[in-house]
Amino acid sequence: MNICGIICEYNPFHNGHRHLIDESRAALGADSAVVCAMSGDFVQRGEAAAFLKHDRARAAVAGGADLVLELPLPWCMARAETFASGAVALLSATGVVTHLCFGSESGDLALLRKTALALLRPETDEQIRAGLEQGIGYAAARQRALEALTGETAAALTQPNDILAVEYLKAIETQQSALTPFAVHRAGAGHDTEDEAALPSAALLRKKLRAGEDIEAYVPQTVSAALRSGAGLPDSDAIETAILSRLRCLPETAFAHAPDVSEGLEKRVFAAARTEPTLDAIVSAAATKRYPRARVRRIALSAALGLRASDSAGAPPYIRCLAANARGLKLLREMEDRAALPVLTKSAHVRRLDERAQRVFSLGAAAEDLCTLGLRDPEARRGDRDWRCGPALAEGKAHDCNRDAIVL
Repeated sequence: MNICGIICEYNPFHNGHRHLIDESRAALGADSAVVCAMSGDFVQRGEAAAFLKHDRARAAVAGGADLVLELPLPWCMARAETFASGAVALLSATGVVTHLCFGSESGDLALLRKTALALLRPETDEQIRAGLEQGIGYAAARQRALEALTGETAAALTQPNDILAVEYLKAIETQQSALTPFAVHRAGAGHDTEDEAALPSAALLRKKLRAGEDIEAYVPQTVSAALRSGAGLPDSDAIETAILSRLRCLPETAFAHAPDVSEGLEKRVFAAARTEPTLDAIVSAAATKRYPRARVRRIALSAALGLRASDSAGAPPYIRCLAANARGLKLLREMEDRAALPVLTKSAHVRRLDERAQRVFSLGAAAEDLCTLGLRDPEARRGDRDWRCGPALAEGKAHDCNRDAIVL
């Protein structure tokens, strides 16, 4: 049986995500299982997710996934290369996933692979460094380097899903992963756009949710029911206030140790964090042509969450289940014998692992504690939630944050 791996955020899960699952199964076989490596409570763009991770994981299973694994915080809150590398390593380490399926604007796997291999050439790095020394940003330097060295392959770095696809293929190559890549042509509105398309982006749905609007037409009915049964939509303004309060108390060294800091950029972010009234204002004050907004935002959030550059080195230290259906539970049992990393189905089991694994888990647990401060129900805002939550089951049961939901 083919087992399809999907790297995702599901922020929130919508009909476009279901399309990718359906198309992957259509290509790999109707009996194919789907294993997702999903970001936790903060996502790659540098902000809190719309819903808590266990709620999003349960919604993903309701939408067609069989098993949802958590991509730990240090790899979620990272540039595309690190995000992709961590997720590919996680799926490869399961020992059961056979394919990596991803959305792509071009749908041209040959072009994406050619671009990935070109980026791995030493001369490409030299060209990129030359561009950086001239004061242009990394993305522009990379684009120019590819245009100079390979010409047509630079076209694969103009669309966000294609850019991530290239990073997935780079990771498969450098890790010598056995995953077989499979590209699905992306349907619907562009990533992070607000077009009212038949398959709109998650960005539009987040905007609608925060405005109190209905998104029922854009998500599978089963997913909508799963999200409604969860902890609810955290108040993003409350979360931002909590983050700002942290940032104003931090020393400059906290920013210096954050991922993706170089050339004194921490001084710009630190100064902005001390004075600006909003996260967007911090980003606007510190960003430049050379230091794009997404990079600055991730640095600020990483400092607030206590992340260090070394936290995302190498592969994640464990495989943690967030949600599963019956087929997913069967895969988990197979992984107990075949996985290259420890498999966690109970939060407490991380205490049996080494210091690095415990630090990674604790960082994610602290991030969830921050996000729960945006929940409306005071009882739901209790701390240590991530230590109390077991994996969510698909049989209509909400996960119980006061006891483990399953025992394998």
